Parts: sequence; structure tokens; C-alpha cells
Amino acid sequence: MHRFQNIAVLGSGTMGHGIAMLLAANGLQVSIYDPSSEALAAARRHIAAKLPSLETGHNGVQPQLADTIRYTANLQEAAADADLIFEAVPERIEIKRELFGRLETMVKQTAVIASNTSSYSLETLIEGRKFADRMIIAHFFNPAHLVPLVELVRHAAVPAAIVEEVAALLRDCGKTPVILQKDIPGFIANRLQAAVLREASYLLACGVADAKQIDLAMTAGPGLRWALNGPFEIADFGGLDVWEKVCASLFPKLSGEDSAPAVIREKVSEGKLGIKSGEGIFPYDREEGAGLPGLVEAREQALQRMLRAKQN
Repeated sequence: MHRFQNIAVLGSGTMGHGIAMLLAANGLQVSIYDPSSEALAAARRHIAAKLPSLETGHNGVQPQLADTIRYTANLQEAAADADLIFEAVPERIEIKRELFGRLETMVKQTAVIASNTSSYSLETLIEGRKFADRMIIAHFFNPAHLVPLVELVRHAAVPAAIVEEVAALLRDCGKTPVILQKDIPGFIANRLQAAVLREASYLLACGVADAKQIDLAMTAGPGLRWALNGPFEIADFGGLDVWEKVCASLFPKLSGEDSAPAVIREKVSEGKLGIKSGEGIFPYDREEGAGLPGLVEAREQALQRMLRAKQN
């Protein structure tokens, strides 16, 4: 049995309550901290709404949140007895640093701190921290209770055994932890996603096809294969001699844009931020069905069906 008996999740937003729900659904004792009582109430509602759609936990544990999860606006109450702390506060360095500074005076000397940051390096996060030798990055993907991948990053000062312990816990919860050997901006998955989005934006700007057709080319082709094989396996299947020629021919013609694509910058300037604003690259009818919650729920249900099909 792992030593992480009490776990705290700091931040009750989208990622925070998703991480907490994952842990609780697998029978772990979890405390969710947020300074906002309104945010805690919203997290409680979101978890209550999503829990019925979750299957029995990965270890065969039937989720019973009344016994395994606690909501609190008191940081000391959440963190003081925690063996493992997941930080999931807003992605602003000043907020994270202020939180870590407060944690130093209250956490156990054996507690492991894991940040869910998607953009800050571990070197930046651990600067000046007393618990730098037991702090890692554990980068979940939204929705955190469904997407298997969690990227783990450790600094040279952190014993490899700590990362392995966290990885083992995540595997017990049905996750697929990937341990990076280097702390690099964007980690692995976001760098790959960004590369695809850059080229998709370039194709759109060049008038090769409209956004719907470009998305369709991905979901009906590479996206389908990537659910089974990564880029290196796909290259092996296709033949490295073939891919050598493809890369030599195509790479000089791919986008080399080193800033956010123009189409995205333009949409942001117009206040068209995607689903959350009702329009982004595509328009979304927020009056149909349940609006934004309905779109999110439909996406999560589709993810669950796809994961079940892959497991079978």
C-alpha cells in the first residue's frame, strides 16, 4: 500500500475538482481547499452531477464521496495532515508563490507537493522553497477524471523514488503517468498539440480548406490512429525509409510561425474565446439544450465511450 493516505487538492476549479473526484472515486481520503465558499459550493455541485456517470473506481471501489471527500476554506485544515498535495490554483505565478509560501509553515516534512501547472517550469516553482526536494509537477489533462495522461516532472534535487510513488498511486487510479527526464516548457503533450495547431492554423490561413474540413481530416485520420499508436510507432508501421523522404520533402514547407496564429489572435481580440463565450473558430448555439454544460457533458460522455472501447 502506498503512503499517501491523506491527500489535499488546493483549488476547486475545473482541474481541482476533477482531480479530487478521481481520487475520491478510487476510495482515497481527499480534502479540497479553496478560499472562496462560492467556488467550493460550485465544486460540490459539479462533482455531485458527474459522479453518477463514473463507473466503479479502478480498484473496484464504489465511489462514496460523503466518506472520502471534505470541502474547506481553511488551508491549514486541508494541508496540515496531507501526505500528498496537488496544487491546482489559477495559472498565475504570484498566486502559486503566495500559496507555496503559506504551505511551508504548515505541511509535514514528509509531504509531497505536486503542481498541476501547464506552463511554469519546476525550476521556477521551487525557487526559494523549503520543500524543493519533494516538489514535482503532476500535469493532468481536462477532464482530469477521464483523460488517462498525467505528465510527471521532477527536478534533480528530488529523489526519483518520490516520482515513482506518485506514479504508482496514479496507476492505481487508472491513470497513465509519463515521467519526463527533462523539465521543458509545455512538457510533451502540449508541445505536440501546439505543433498541430500551428500547422492547422497555417492551412486555414492559406485557404487550403475551411476549419471544419481541417478538423475532420484530423479526427477521421491521424487522430483515430493516434488513439492506438504514437508518432514513433506510426513511423515504424509506415516504414522509416518512407518517413525519411516525407520529412525531407515536407519539413521545409511547414509553418515556422513563432507567435500565436493570426486567426486565434483575431478571435481573441473580438472576444470570441470558444465554447465559453458562445463563439470561437466555430459558433455555438448556447440556447439549444443545456448550453455550455450540455456541450461539456456530451464531450465527456463521448470520451468515456471511446475509453471503454479502447479498453475492450
